[in-house]
Order: sequence, then structure tokens, then C-alpha cells
Amino acid sequence: MEDIIKQLQALAAEYGLQVVGAIATIIIGIWIAKLISKFVGRLLKKKDVDETLSKFLVSLVKIGLITFVIISAAAQIGIQTASFVAVIGAVGLAIGFALQGSLSNLAAGVMLIIFKPVKVGDYIDGGGAEGVVESVGIFVTTLVTLDNKVVYIPNATLTSSNITNLTEKDKRRVDMVFGISYSDDIDKARSAINEVVTNNSTILKDPKPDILVSELGDSSVNFNVRPWVNTADYWDVYFNVHEQIKKKFDEQKISIPFPQRDVHMYQSN
Repeated sequence: MEDIIKQLQALAAEYGLQVVGAIATIIIGIWIAKLISKFVGRLLKKKDVDETLSKFLVSLVKIGLITFVIISAAAQIGIQTASFVAVIGAVGLAIGFALQGSLSNLAAGVMLIIFKPVKVGDYIDGGGAEGVVESVGIFVTTLVTLDNKVVYIPNATLTSSNITNLTEKDKRRVDMVFGISYSDDIDKARSAINEVVTNNSTILKDPKPDILVSELGDSSVNFNVRPWVNTADYWDVYFNVHEQIKKKFDEQKISIPFPQRDVHMYQSN
């Protein structure tokens, strides 16, 4: 028993200060890591960084600092940390390969949050879907379609293709095409179209709407009608103008061509 006590005393004398130092390093290091994490959090909040990204970065900083503290404490009590660091590196590399897709989505999410090509409430067309942005997360962006379906788009898919933001600007041009018969009067048709456009109170006067003959088609003379509207009025104007143009053409006896096919029947003897 005395031998065991002497061995313990010898170990305490040899490693006691190192163990105490390691424990102190861990306690003080974790305290400092928390302080730095809180400081980073306040700094990101002051810079108006997105809350989701801010929480992720703060957690990343905290985990990194605590890992460094633990490795430092292990070195103080004589543990060879070189191999430990190598193992961590190898594990990190393996995890990186296993989570390639997720890491791509993570990187794309960070880019979306920092540069903000899309924001919550925007109506966008991207990643093979179209709808209102409900949230921009670290891994996925959530859209709600016009018929109230929810679409989850991986961020890497969204950023790897063109993103069309349809509501970022406060004004939009409504592009419409109307065809008339070759037997109808062009000036009369233009006057009818202009009357409909002028009487629509939601169409902006500046820029002035374009009413242009754009094509002499196979069976019709086509007008490009391009008024400007406030973005929020886009669809109301689009549907209303189509309806009013049809009514005005009917009133003015202007015909709208439609595909026709002549069928010839032959009777064999």
C-alpha cells in the first residue's frame, strides 16, 4: 500500500502542475471562447448580417476555439498532439467528401445570404421553379408557388443557374401580342389598342406604351403592345388588357385570325 501511495505521490509531483495547468487552460480557454463568440455575434448583428448566417458563424467560431483549447491542454500534459491533429484532419477530409453536396449547398447559402440576389417576399424564377421566396436558409431556399405549393430548392441548384427576380424593380413592362387579319385596317386596329391602353388607369403614362407592328405572319398582322406598370399591377393589367382588346376588336369589327384547315374530299369511282 505504501508503495502505491509513493508512486501516486511521485506522479503527482511529476505531472500535478501539468494537469492543473491543463485544467486551467480548458476553463480559461472555454471562457475566452465564449467571450469571443459573443463579440463576433454582436459584430455580425451590428453589420446587419442575416440571423441564420450569424448564428452559424458564431457556432463555427466557438467550436473552432474550443477545439484549439482542448488540443493545447492535451499538449500541456505531454500528449503528442501532432497525430491527434492529423486524425482530426483526416476525419474532416472524409466528412468533406461524404458531404460534398451539403457543403456545396452551404457555400451557396452563404453567398445568397451575403449578396442577397433574392430576398424574402421576392417573386423569382430559378432552379426550375417559380414563386415567392418564403425563406433563404443555409442549405435550401423555400418558394411558395402561385397555387400555394411549397418548393424546396437546394441552394447549389439555385445559384448554378440564372435567377430571374421579377419583383426587385418597382416597374415592369407587360409584353403582349395581338394579331389582326390582313383584310383589317392597321391604323384602325392601332387606334383601338391605344384606346384600351389609354383608358387603363393602372398603366403608366411614362414611359409611353409601345404599340408596334412586329410581324407579318402566315395568317395575321401582329402588334407588339408593351405598356409599363407598377410591378404589383403586372398580372391585373395583363389579363384586363387581353379581355378589353377582344371586346374592342369585336366592337370595331376587327377580326382576330385563328388557325384554319381546308379539308378536300375526293370520291373514287
